[in-house]
Amino acid sequence: MKRICFLLFLLVPVIYSFAQQQTYPKYLTVAQDGSGNYKTIQEAVNAMRDFSQKRVIIFIKKGVYHEKLVVPSWKTNIALVGESRDSTIITNDDFSGKPLPHGRDTASGRDKYSTFNSYTVIVKGNDFRAENLTIQNTAGRVGQAVALHAEGDRCEILNCRLLGNQDTLYVGIDSSRQYYKNCFIEGTTDFIFGPATVVFQNCTIKSLMNSYITAASTTPRQAYGFVFFDCTLIADTAAHKVLLGRPWRPHARTVYINTKMGEHIAAAGWDNWRNPENEKTAFYAEYESSGPGANTTDRVGWSHQLTKKEAKEYTLKNIFGDWAPQEQLTR
Repeated sequence: MKRICFLLFLLVPVIYSFAQQQTYPKYLTVAQDGSGNYKTIQEAVNAMRDFSQKRVIIFIKKGVYHEKLVVPSWKTNIALVGESRDSTIITNDDFSGKPLPHGRDTASGRDKYSTFNSYTVIVKGNDFRAENLTIQNTAGRVGQAVALHAEGDRCEILNCRLLGNQDTLYVGIDSSRQYYKNCFIEGTTDFIFGPATVVFQNCTIKSLMNSYITAASTTPRQAYGFVFFDCTLIADTAAHKVLLGRPWRPHARTVYINTKMGEHIAAAGWDNWRNPENEKTAFYAEYESSGPGANTTDRVGWSHQLTKKEAKEYTLKNIFGDWAPQEQLTR
């Protein structure tokens, strides 16, 4: 009897380890036709291990996924990898002011969506990656309607499309560091906004109407806000007077480096959000940009043109500190 008990004691860790491996896979497939592990992305996210220390991959096959996707703070190290950037689409149509589907929310006391819960996808977990897919909000021109709301730290968005109108991309929380590479982002008023420290590398930014591209709310303790490297600014035919940014909060920081600017960019370049006091605290700068919209002759006097020495300080290491984005696609 003692021998049997001893053997069982030895087997418990093995059984537990095996159960853990079976319960928390490192790779899942989502497919609407049932050929994968799950039919919805949310189901796959929910199935992943909480507070994972290693990368877990959710491969999403082509399809239009009508979801309001939540990646909570305890779902870390998740990578959503689409089969096709243009054909793997996560979509929703909520917007600020739209009635909540189940009436008044008891926690907030609200009965309508606000800007901050109008998202199609919200990411609170650290070390999140999205690759090769589209996140869109199709609410249209109805006010604030967020496509991606990202606030986890060390967030990477690679080769994705972010589509919407007003407030397409909200980069929430000032402690969040985010990296966007080879992405296509479109919208209208303040469609890239928030307090995070964010780098946009080789992205195409499309303005749909006369408006503002950015509305940073950088805090005084942050050395960097939004930095655009080697990006291209384009516009729909309806847009012919677009400003690079305006300060959502007084200490907003936004810098464009080596950016191609179309003729839709207004000569003034920047706006003070109807408050001259913001001109004393916001930091708006450019360096070596090109195209008809990059002429700095008539830029507002309180914006800056970086020197070569100053521009050299804008490196991923300086901006992100101890975090180095992987940059390469998972598959």
